[in-house]
Amino acid sequence: MVDDIVLRLDRATAEDLYVTLYEVGEHIAAGAAITPPTAAEVDRLGTLLRDLGHALGRSCSPYCDHL
Repeated sequence: MVDDIVLRLDRATAEDLYVTLYEVGEHIAAGAAITPPTAAEVDRLGTLLRDLGHALGRSCSPYCDHL
């Protein structure tokens, strides 16, 4: 499809994303605590969000030049 956005994830990032979405869902549904991510998880998810933003046509900041 023309408007599809496809991102490839390594296994660690996919696992981090799954856990984060699951914990947020549990938090919303039942008030469960959200476990703070490790520094490595934050880095991987930050990169994922940056890449997704770029795929959507957004830039990180006015100085975004890392593409």
